[in-house]
Amino acid sequence: MTLNFYDDKDTGQDFFDRTVSIEIPVLYDTLAKFIADDAHILDAGCGSGRDSKVFFERGYTVSAFDASKKMVELASEYTGVNVRHHTFAKMDYQAEFDVVWANASLLHLPMKQLPEAFENIVRALKKHGIFYASFKIGEGESIAEDGRHFTYFSEARLRDFVAQFPELLIEELTITPDGRPGRPDWLNVYMRRVRA
Repeated sequence: MTLNFYDDKDTGQDFFDRTVSIEIPVLYDTLAKFIADDAHILDAGCGSGRDSKVFFERGYTVSAFDASKKMVELASEYTGVNVRHHTFAKMDYQAEFDVVWANASLLHLPMKQLPEAFENIVRALKKHGIFYASFKIGEGESIAEDGRHFTYFSEARLRDFVAQFPELLIEELTITPDGRPGRPDWLNVYMRRVRA
């Protein structure tokens, strides 16, 4: 099970150590094109808290949550942000954020759970807010050897999926390399909430 991987003291710590220093400035810079300098960002499924820390250092207001108790503990300590512990299904925000940032987090949900997660994220956004998500390029779903669940998208399939949500308009969709040999590339999609 995915949460077991992140909550385990050894694999959770190893994941934190491997990901906390990865630099992805092109993704942050793309986001900055769409938002104000004083935006309030929700880091949804924040993992190590790496992105939260970058956003805080860039002057944004940052909130964060993660489904893993271990990641909540590590990210809170690393960032100084009071990271909440809950899942996408338990999001209870109402038009609070200028940005919902879901970097490499929604891909752990089974496809059947993604519509509810998207609906909860849309509700969390202010009108004209930006929703960023990233998925590994591929087809279908899989369970990795370490027990983590992955849901994959092609560009066409992701566009079709987003089209189910009339509140969302795709502003930009980019492909970036993973940076680790043998890993699939990433789809990065920036969507705007265009309806209240």
